[in-house]
Amino acid sequence: MGTDGDARFWDRNARKYAREPIADPAGYEHSLQRTLEVLNREDRVLELGCGTGSTALRLAAHVRSYLGTDVSPAMIRIADEKRAVTNIPALTFAVATAEAQTFEAGAFDVVLSFNHLHLVRDLPDTLRRIHRMLKPGGMFVSKTPCLGDMNPLIGGVLLPVMHAFGRAPHVNVLREVELDAQTRSAGFAVLAIEDHATRGKVRRPFMVARRHP
Repeated sequence: MGTDGDARFWDRNARKYAREPIADPAGYEHSLQRTLEVLNREDRVLELGCGTGSTALRLAAHVRSYLGTDVSPAMIRIADEKRAVTNIPALTFAVATAEAQTFEAGAFDVVLSFNHLHLVRDLPDTLRRIHRMLKPGGMFVSKTPCLGDMNPLIGGVLLPVMHAFGRAPHVNVLREVELDAQTRSAGFAVLAIEDHATRGKVRRPFMVARRHP
């Protein structure tokens, strides 16, 4: 399907996605609070895979600048609609991906990636690009569904069938140990891996990492 196909999938589902409630509100709030502990007032922040901007709207007032990006123009249109009724001068949205980024090396103090890394097509390459976009010592914060640590039928049977019928985007069936190893291989020191889930059996580790100089 390719990146263009991924964008079309999310464009078709953007309004539905925007209406869906957060599956684990308490876990989500915990992740927001931990992220705020990482951020500083002078930080230049990039969020990859920002969707309809809900997380960006919660965090952007706490930093100098916050750019939320997504592969889907429809998602970004909804995010801009939300931004238009707020007063957060630091926040902007744009259609962009790490894979097609044109940002200068070291352009950001912090890169955020929530529910995003399992959707990219080349995870090692994406992690290397994130490393390049961060200043030396910059922080990378992610929260990633690791389907490989859950029911094996999800990745082995259900997802391939759904993808074949256009009911799911490209998905990487990751395990936490693999995500940890690939993040380190891209040049990061992993400072923390935490479980913020408060319901269900979803494995979605919250990771804080620092770019090596």
